[in-house]
Amino acid sequence: MRIFKNKSFTRFARKAQLRNSALRKAVADAERGLIDADLGGGVIKQRIARQGQGKSGGFRAVILYRAKALAFFVHGFAKKDKDNVGDDELVALKQLASEMLAYDEKTIEKAVAFGVLIEVTNNGEE
Repeated sequence: MRIFKNKSFTRFARKAQLRNSALRKAVADAERGLIDADLGGGVIKQRIARQGQGKSGGFRAVILYRAKALAFFVHGFAKKDKDNVGDDELVALKQLASEMLAYDEKTIEKAVAFGVLIEVTNNGEE
C-alpha cells in the first residue's frame, strides 16, 4: 500500500500538526474495513484525532482510496470549521479519484519528482 498527500493537504497537515503516523493509521483503519464514510467512486472520509485527544473533535481527511494499492490524501478540515463535503465538491472528488487511482507507477514517480505528490513514509517517526 502506497500512501501520498497532495500539496494542499500537506499544508493543512503541517498547520494541524498531523504526523505521518496519524495518516498511516487512518489508512490502516480503512484497510481493516474501518471506514468512517464511504462517499463512493473511490472517495472515503476518515476521522483523525488531534494529538493527545480523541477523533470526535478532531480532523476529517478526504482520501482517494483503492484497497491494498493506493491512498491519496487530498483534502483536510477541522470538524469545527466545516460540517461535511458539499455535493459539488463530491462530484469533483469522484472525478479526481477516477483519474488518480488509475495512475501507473511512472505517472506517480513523475508527480513525486515534480512535488505534486509527497509520499507518506515513517522516516523514523513512530
